Amino acid sequence: MTLAREPRTSPIVPSYGESSLADLSASVLASLTGDAAANVLGLPEVGRVCLLLIDGLGLELLRGHQAAAPFLAELAFNSRPLTAGCPSTTVTSLASLGTALPPAAHGMLGYQVAVPGEGRLLNGLHWPDDIDPAAWQPRPTIFERATAAGVPAVLVSPRAYKNSGLTTAALRGAEYRAADSLGALAALTADALAESSRTLVAAYHGDLDATGHRYGVSSPAWVNQLAHVDKLAEQIAGSLPYGCAMYVTADHGMVNVGPDDRVDADAEGSPLRDGVALLGGEPRLRHVYARQGAADDVLATWREAVGEHAWVVSREDAVKDGWFGPLGSAVSDAMGARIGDVVAACAGTWAVVATKAEPFESSLVGMHGSLTVAEQLVPMLTPGR
Repeated sequence: MTLAREPRTSPIVPSYGESSLADLSASVLASLTGDAAANVLGLPEVGRVCLLLIDGLGLELLRGHQAAAPFLAELAFNSRPLTAGCPSTTVTSLASLGTALPPAAHGMLGYQVAVPGEGRLLNGLHWPDDIDPAAWQPRPTIFERATAAGVPAVLVSPRAYKNSGLTTAALRGAEYRAADSLGALAALTADALAESSRTLVAAYHGDLDATGHRYGVSSPAWVNQLAHVDKLAEQIAGSLPYGCAMYVTADHGMVNVGPDDRVDADAEGSPLRDGVALLGGEPRLRHVYARQGAADDVLATWREAVGEHAWVVSREDAVKDGWFGPLGSAVSDAMGARIGDVVAACAGTWAVVATKAEPFESSLVGMHGSLTVAEQLVPMLTPGR
């Protein structure tokens, strides 16, 4: 009998309903509106909340670079970790934070997912003109819900993202204030918090993630950027008005993928395209959409080809095992169709690249998306409490 090929470790299944990013935003909103039943994390009731999201700041990375980020590292020492969700990628995590729902409910299920019935992929960072983001993700955001409850909501973020598809899908409902530098981000966030005794202010910074992608985490460039992030958080924390809670978190962590840890689906003779209609997701977590009737063969092929380096499961097993939502929860047919027939989550520092179809994504040094500790665990830091 041939034993199945599989990684030596187990995946980190997100803690939906207990300590995930969706639970953080649900609890933040509840702390402002007094909805004790929705306050899963038991956050204190306050009039003002500042939510600072640092793209790519995994908890393990922060704890491993204390000298570069003394302010945040001290907060992280006894902090409560959260899980990002699946996939551990910006599109999905921003939607989880923005809606207070797990991925299976909000439907933003990865960097690239199939548009059901159309034979194409939707890229969540480069939104197609013919798909309405608010129709693709119709659930109300925490900003819309806050405003409806009489709590003003402000989002401070780079100007380029103001009208993006991702912002509309995941973060609509807040007053958008454009900040294109760290100094502006700190100042505009402080101004927004000072304007009202009851408000929700979210601030987003993405340069740490971009630096990690290009140069790798722990590189000199990344460490320098982390030091700037630390000062940003410290400046915002120092400006908090009385009665304001601040929470610092991230959308995912990151790992460096070396040249020998890349399996190329586009390499000559690779079996990874056999029976495959669309290859979605990203290198660390792949949604594999099979041609009609080929799902079982594609699953067997992927398990044989990359099974030692990735957790390779069927769509049904990924849902059953709680990858995209709480264990035992149902996934609608509409949302289920966005998940690959086969889902491959890479272990260790491996990645399944596609050098012809995705030359840029395949060239990155730092990557994320999977179910490892380094990618899943994100901080929940509470300065000033």
